[in-house]
Amino acid sequence: MPNRLAHETSPYLLQHADNPVDWWPWSEGAFAEARRRGVPVHLSVGYSSCHWCHVLARESFEDEAVAAYMNEHFVNIKVDREERPDVDAVYMEAVQAATGQGGWPMTVFLTADAEPFYFGTYFPPAPRQGMPSFRQVLEGVRSAWTDRRDEVADVAGKIVRDLAGREISYGGPEAPGEQELAQALLGLTREYDAQRGGFGGAPKFPPSMVIEFLLRHHARTGAEGALQMAQDTCERMARGGIYDQLGGGFARYSVDREWTVPHFEKMLYDNALLCRAYAHLWRATGSESARRVALETADFMVNELRTPEGGFASALDADSDDGTGKHVEGVYYVWTPQQLREVLGDDDAELAARYFGVTEEGTFEQGASVLQLPQQDGLFDAEKIASIRERLLGERATRPAPGRDDKVVAAWNGLAVAALAETGAYFDRPDLVDAALGAADLLVRLHLDDHARIARTSKDGRLGANAGVLEDYADVAEGFLALASVTGEGVWLDFAGFLLDHVLARFVDEESGALYDTAADAERLIRRPQDPTDNAAPSGWTAAAGALLSYAAQTGSEPHRTAAERALGVVKALGPRVPRFIGWGLAVAEANLDGPREIAIVGAGPDDKATKALHRTALLGTAPGAVVAVGTADSDELPLLADRPLVGGEPAAYVCRNFTCDAPTTDPERLQAALRS
Repeated sequence: MPNRLAHETSPYLLQHADNPVDWWPWSEGAFAEARRRGVPVHLSVGYSSCHWCHVLARESFEDEAVAAYMNEHFVNIKVDREERPDVDAVYMEAVQAATGQGGWPMTVFLTADAEPFYFGTYFPPAPRQGMPSFRQVLEGVRSAWTDRRDEVADVAGKIVRDLAGREISYGGPEAPGEQELAQALLGLTREYDAQRGGFGGAPKFPPSMVIEFLLRHHARTGAEGALQMAQDTCERMARGGIYDQLGGGFARYSVDREWTVPHFEKMLYDNALLCRAYAHLWRATGSESARRVALETADFMVNELRTPEGGFASALDADSDDGTGKHVEGVYYVWTPQQLREVLGDDDAELAARYFGVTEEGTFEQGASVLQLPQQDGLFDAEKIASIRERLLGERATRPAPGRDDKVVAAWNGLAVAALAETGAYFDRPDLVDAALGAADLLVRLHLDDHARIARTSKDGRLGANAGVLEDYADVAEGFLALASVTGEGVWLDFAGFLLDHVLARFVDEESGALYDTAADAERLIRRPQDPTDNAAPSGWTAAAGALLSYAAQTGSEPHRTAAERALGVVKALGPRVPRFIGWGLAVAEANLDGPREIAIVGAGPDDKATKALHRTALLGTAPGAVVAVGTADSDELPLLADRPLVGGEPAAYVCRNFTCDAPTTDPERLQAALRS
C-alpha cells in the first residue's frame, strides 16, 4: 500500500512512495503525529540522482523488518533537498558542526519540536569499517529517547543554541575593491593544480563560477595568469572523463585529480553554468574547443533534459540497468575494447581505443574505460572519428538509460535560460534562444503567481507545494536579464524587476544589507538559513547581488545598485580568504568595479543588418557584466534606449558607465574597441 508520498511532485519522494516505511513529507502534521505518539522524528534527506541514497533505500527502506521497526518507533519524514533547500541547509549545518562532515543521504533524528539530537549520512545494513548498521543506529536512538529523554532534550537544546550563535562573517556593507580581488586571484593561484587544471585535490569539482571570475578579471586587468588558469582548466575538463565525449554535457565531479573517472550523475545546474563559462571562454579567446563544448553542452540540455512543458529536468542518475536488472553506476557510459570491436570492427575499434583512451586494463571498474581525449601526437581523420562517434552513440542509445529527475527547479532553469540565450546568440543558433524562451515562458506561466512570487518546483506541468527561496528569485532574474539583452524584449526586464522587488522586500536585512536564503514570511525553521558561499551553484546571496547590479545598470535604479553593493560586503570578507567558494561573488565584484558598462543599440528594427552587427558586437564584448539593450529609437521597451537617437540616420551604439558616456558610434569596430578599453 503506498505511503503518504504518493501524491507528491518530487520524483525522489515518489521513488519512496511504495516503501514499506510509512513516510511523511515535511509537514506540521508529521511533527504533530510525533507529539501525539511521544516518539522522535527520523528525517531522511536526499535527491533523485544521489547514488548512496538509492543504496540506503534498497538496503534498509525496502527491508520489511527494518521498515516495521522504523514505523513502530519513529515518525519518518522524507525530504527532497532540491525541493526544500532551506530544510536541507539548516540540518546540514548541524550535521557538519557536530561531525565535521556532511553529505547525502543525510540522516537526522529530531524531537517533535524539530530540534536535532543525532546525525549521520549513509549507514550500511550490517556494521562495517567502524560504522554501525542502520538498524543499530535506530535501536541506539530509540534507547536514548526511552531511557535518557532529559539528556536528549539537553543535547537538542544546546545544538539549536549553538546554531543560533553561528553568525556568518559579514564584512559590512561595502563592495570589494582592487586589493581584495587581487588577493583572491593570488589565493586561487596557490590552490591551482598547474599539472592537471582545476583547484585542490580529489574529488575535483568543475569550478564554473571561479572560471567566470578569472575571465572577468582578465578582461578588466589584462592578467594573463587568470586567463591561463581558466583556459587550461576548461581544456583539461573537456578532455577528461568528466565530460561526455559522445553525448556532450558534464558529470557532477571527478573522483580523481585527473578528471578521469566522474561521479556519473549529470545535473542541470552544472551544465548550465559550464555551458555559459565555455561560451564566455570562446568569447574571450576564440578557442574552437570552447565553442564545441559550449554547443555540445547546450544541445545536451535541450536533447536530454528538456521536458514536454518546455522547462528543463533537474538531473540524470549516475546509475542505470546493466542489462541484468541490477543498477550499476556509470554502466551506460563506459566501454571495454571488446565492446568497441563488436560495434566498430577491429580496425576502427583500435583507432577508437587510441583516440578515446580505452585500454585493456580499463580506467574504471571491471576492465571498462571512461571515454577521454588523451593528449597525443599525430593527427586523426576527422570524418572517421565523427563516424566512430556516431556509431558508438547509436549503440549506447540501445542500453538502458539512466533515470531522469523530471522535476523543474526554478533556480536551475533560470541558469539554463541565461546559458542558452547567450550561447544561441553567440553562435547564431536561434533554436537555442527559442529553448531559453520556452523555459522562461514556463517559469512565468506556471511558477509565478499574480504577485510574482515564485514556486520552487513543478513536475509534468503541476506546481510543487514549496515556496521559492532566494536563489530561485535571483537565478530566474539572471536568466530574464540575459534574455532581455539577447532579444531586446522589455518584458523580460519587467519580470526580472518584479522578482528583484521581492528580494529587496523579503530577503534583505535592512540594517546590514545581508541576505537570507528564505523570505521573511517563509515557514519558520529552527534557524533562518543564510549561506553566502558558492558551492555547486551560485549562492542565493551572490546570485542576487549579480542580478541586482545588472538590473540597476539596465534601469538606473539606485536602490538596486545600493543593495547589490551592500550585498557584496560578504565578498570583501570572504574573497581574499576562501576564493574557491565565492567565485560568483568575485565575478559580480569584477562587474561592479568595471561599471558595469551599459550598452544601448539604437537601430532600425530586428532585421536590419547594421543594427544586428552592432548588437552582436555588444554581446561579444568581454567587459565584465556589461548589459545590452537593443531596439528602435522610438521604443519604450528598455530604459537604456530613452533619448538615444540614430546618428546621421544610421544605427548607433551608446556606451556608458559610472554616469559617463562615450560618443555614440555607428562602427562595430569602434564599439569593439570601446568595450575592450
